[in-house]
Amino acid sequence: MRLGVLDVGSNTVHLLVVDAHPGARPLPAYSYKVELRLAQLLETDGAIGAAGVDRLIAVVKEALQAAEDKGVEDLLPFATSAVREADNADEVLARVRTETGVELAVLTGAEEARLTFLAARRWFGWSAGKLLVLDIGGGSLEIAYGMDEEPDAAVSLPLGAGRLTAGRLPGDPPDPDDVRALRRDVRAEIARTVGEFTRLGAPDHVVATSKTFKQLARLTGAARSADGLYVQRELKRTSLEDWVPRLAGMTTAERSELPGVSESRAGQLVAGALVAEAAMDLFGVESLEICPWALREGVILRRLDHMGQD
Repeated sequence: MRLGVLDVGSNTVHLLVVDAHPGARPLPAYSYKVELRLAQLLETDGAIGAAGVDRLIAVVKEALQAAEDKGVEDLLPFATSAVREADNADEVLARVRTETGVELAVLTGAEEARLTFLAARRWFGWSAGKLLVLDIGGGSLEIAYGMDEEPDAAVSLPLGAGRLTAGRLPGDPPDPDDVRALRRDVRAEIARTVGEFTRLGAPDHVVATSKTFKQLARLTGAARSADGLYVQRELKRTSLEDWVPRLAGMTTAERSELPGVSESRAGQLVAGALVAEAAMDLFGVESLEICPWALREGVILRRLDHMGQD
């Protein structure tokens, strides 16, 4: 059957259409993506402004039309941290439901971490052993660890690249004092959770998902996206540490000229790099592998699992 997953994230609204059935690998058929940056549209009172809600509704309508055009039989719509943490989340969800008919399921941070972990586990298989999975989104950082398909530990921290850029790094290039202060606070936030994971033992394999990690891996020499899903891509901590001060000293325009860095994400790459470097350092990770699958695939896989049980 043809499934669609509609991901209302902190950076983008992304419709992914796949051909899938229980027990088979989902095959991507179509992708529709709009940069909305909800995490940066929050007003001073913590609410998503009227213009932001109007734009969200318009994009959801466009995605619905695209899903219909592509023959989607079952649409799985969900929202993550930007909607979850907005002070007017209920009002936003009600307007989306009334004006589009779409009932957005709001995932908790822990659910995001668990579903991303499921996707990584399915991608790498049982032979990967104990997995540590890191994911940097626009609004949050997810960390999950475990031996099975359900992680033994999963947390979500308010350390998304878009959120931190909007709230902590206003300059272009950012002020060095702001970068240092953010580095300190990011490390303190992550350090509070490290013990919850390290008590479970060392992972056999560390993987990362998300655009931020993919761009950082590309910067440090990993293969291009055009080279295909099945090319192994790694990010080494020593290489990342070399790049962080360089990125912090560049303007957004200069970063957008770097290999693998999209213009739309160049502005938040410094914050993302600081989070990635901190997570790798505090968890003692020398090298990690990039996983092509992430939250959207996890949502699809969970739906297929439930279909197989019906």
